[in-house]
Amino acid sequence: MPEIDRRRAVIAGLVVAGILVLGAWQMRSRGEAAVPAEPALPVQSAATSPGTDVVVHVAGAVRRPGVYRLRTGARVDDAVRRAGGATRRADLSAVNLAAPLEDGRQVLVPRREPAAGGATAAAAPAKVNLNTATEEQLDGLAGVGPATAAKILAYREQHGSFGAVDELGDVPGIGERRLEALRELVTV
Repeated sequence: MPEIDRRRAVIAGLVVAGILVLGAWQMRSRGEAAVPAEPALPVQSAATSPGTDVVVHVAGAVRRPGVYRLRTGARVDDAVRRAGGATRRADLSAVNLAAPLEDGRQVLVPRREPAAGGATAAAAPAKVNLNTATEEQLDGLAGVGPATAAKILAYREQHGSFGAVDELGDVPGIGERRLEALRELVTV
């Protein structure tokens, strides 16, 4: 008789453990499903699960600037929408909305500069974004020829998006003097 009681106790323990595991899994599934697709406030944690999320800082001319967690494969447009969308003063033509998001990067939506007057506004060309510029756009910068433009694109391809204009100094052939000249002409 004691052998049967011991066997029943083991089976009952396994059944209880199984129920607990199933209940925990079900609660976790329900908890994930209950999270809204777009939170009202930005996610402030920078911790991510490898391969499942990217965390980006959305700043500038958006309604709710902050740090957001998005799914891997999301685009800049997704991050801007998650931050409440662009404001009326946003210059979305300066942002590549189709670019894929990279973990730990900042998405900066610039504000349109008010026109200072016909001749002055026309004389000030828009800055070239190092992360979205074509070879032709880079080649059009003062002091940058086709070879240097190709090196910038190769650097961007190999290292990912530029995080700061100063990273341009890491491109072969761009010394401190050329970097100083380009600072006022480019942005990230």
